[in-house]
Amino acid sequence: MIWTLIVGLVVGVLAKLLMPGKDPGGFVITMLLGVAGAMLANFVGSRAGWYEFGDTAGIAASVIGAIILLSVYRLFTKKQQSLPHH
Repeated sequence: MIWTLIVGLVVGVLAKLLMPGKDPGGFVITMLLGVAGAMLANFVGSRAGWYEFGDTAGIAASVIGAIILLSVYRLFTKKQQSLPHH
């Protein structure tokens, strides 16, 4: 569990470095972004047949997963900011 959190932090930091911009969150959010990116990569990879049952996604795939999640987050928040407020 601790290893997962450490790897998640590394993945989250790499994703934020590769996709600079203003994003909320500090240490914990970055770690959760990395863990969620790894989970997304593992889910997609296992469904595509890239990983066998029990395999985990690698660092590169996890970073790509985290970048996808960060992109979706930015798209969502951008739309929220552009909506008129009454």
